[in-house]
Amino acid sequence: MKIAKSLIWLIAFAALQLNGQEAKSQPSLAGIWLMGQSLCDGSESLPIVTKGDTGWGNFAFLRGVRTWLPNDHSSTPEARSAEQFQWVPLHATTNGGLGETVANGLADHLKDLLKRTSSAGQSSHYLVACAGQGGRQIQELSSKDLSQDPRTPASRQHGGGYYRTSLDDARRAKDQATARGMKFEIAALYWMQGEGNGGPTSGIVPTRWDPELPRPIGLEWYRDELIAYHQKWSADLTAITGQTAELPMFTYQTLGPAGEAQLMAADADPALYMVGPHYAVPSALNSRTPQGRHGDAIHLSADGERWWGEQVGKVIHRVLHRDEKWQPLRPLQARLEDSRDALVIDFHVPRPPLVLDTEFLPRQEITTDGGFSSLAGFQVRDASGVLVTLTRIEVVNATRVRIVFSHRLPISQACSVSYGHPFAATLGKIAKIRPGPPIDGQPAIELHLESSFAKQLKPLIDEGAFFLTSISGKTARAPIRQVLEEEGITVLRCEERELRDGTPFAVGQSVVAQRPFSYGNLRDSDDERSTYTFGDTTYGTRFGKPYPLWNWCVLFSHHLVAAPPPQ
Repeated sequence: MKIAKSLIWLIAFAALQLNGQEAKSQPSLAGIWLMGQSLCDGSESLPIVTKGDTGWGNFAFLRGVRTWLPNDHSSTPEARSAEQFQWVPLHATTNGGLGETVANGLADHLKDLLKRTSSAGQSSHYLVACAGQGGRQIQELSSKDLSQDPRTPASRQHGGGYYRTSLDDARRAKDQATARGMKFEIAALYWMQGEGNGGPTSGIVPTRWDPELPRPIGLEWYRDELIAYHQKWSADLTAITGQTAELPMFTYQTLGPAGEAQLMAADADPALYMVGPHYAVPSALNSRTPQGRHGDAIHLSADGERWWGEQVGKVIHRVLHRDEKWQPLRPLQARLEDSRDALVIDFHVPRPPLVLDTEFLPRQEITTDGGFSSLAGFQVRDASGVLVTLTRIEVVNATRVRIVFSHRLPISQACSVSYGHPFAATLGKIAKIRPGPPIDGQPAIELHLESSFAKQLKPLIDEGAFFLTSISGKTARAPIRQVLEEEGITVLRCEERELRDGTPFAVGQSVVAQRPFSYGNLRDSDDERSTYTFGDTTYGTRFGKPYPLWNWCVLFSHHLVAAPPPQ
């Protein structure tokens, strides 16, 4: 039945492409080729929200968007069954713990934009293929294929063949197109990897057996590896498709040190574009696996995948079809004011003005005596690495932010500024702990705070599950899945099984609310309209609302602040 349906779609597709065109005009299909690790293959992004044909006319292979499969010629992709490469309408599928990917958000938003802006959108169709796997390092996904190296731990020697699979996918697509009198080209590459190369001390680990590279050297190593990957991947794919121009590659900003290296690579490679950070989308803490468990915080929910895919599609459209010199929201320069009790940062803003948003995302803060050690995502450190106490942050104009200190820095003191922290709000102390009613059949615990924090927690509740973390006593942490108010007191409920390492909270502990991802509150005012809306009804309060396609500021660390000129 699936093959029959795919053939019907192919006939309709060919008719659509040929309608109104002269015989000499060859119909075409554009590929979007994906590569990466867990966020790329949709790890724990369940249950899916794109359950069937969306009607946008985009395609996947019959075997699915995920073309690399662990038990189906993983290292010999040329031997895969030809039947599996028929084209079918693009939609999400599940494969064990794998679910929604960015594919529909990306391709369908791109198609939507083309239909809004030109008649070409009526006949533009995309084929999306992803050949990666979760947990992989960059050289394991490359032509080097270190998955097969005997020095690789036994638990990671399985698999391999990711890069070869991606190339073979292109051959299959071209052969299918040629057989139907169509032209196939790859429009864009999308890269979604980096976490696998992060080291334990914020450096970069090149391989599973090499020592960690210190951060500055490690960032340069990953930058150069990513640029080289882009150039070879593009050259190898265009040799198959017959294209002459280098293929543009797009990347997200991963968490950890590789995220900054990705931005460095985008600065050095004119055909490599950083879309931006993904920290605003909901994590897989909100997912539900077939085994009845929730996902890991480092992964994305199904809505998170589709939403982020729309962000990528938006940027691909602006680069490919609007010739925009795309840059994410990022700092350009920072300088101390003459008074030395504040600094200003100028930003590149894709769609001004800047906004410090504490309604969609919770106000990021860490309180300290006399102010904050982190506020709206920003931290300032002096030359010795000591945090400078902040009192407020304000948007000065469409592209500038001002950060005010609690005291002046000495004349001889330099400083740097960073952006991104997971702590959302200080919630005081736990006043009482008692068993709570079960959550989805699981034993639950109720943590009573000393007062109401409804206002501070509202953005977190809107988003879905969030962490509660102790900052005094023995470290405890658990995802909070239900929040209620009882006689002016906030009560937090968590599943007993989700206490980290089984460590319980204790009465009297000071606690903070925490998002799964490091983040900040700075965004632009991009008014791009989403194609989809939130589709999961089981968490948060956003079901049916459009995905906001604002651009959030990239995460950065130790950005040097220029001193004011001598008086």
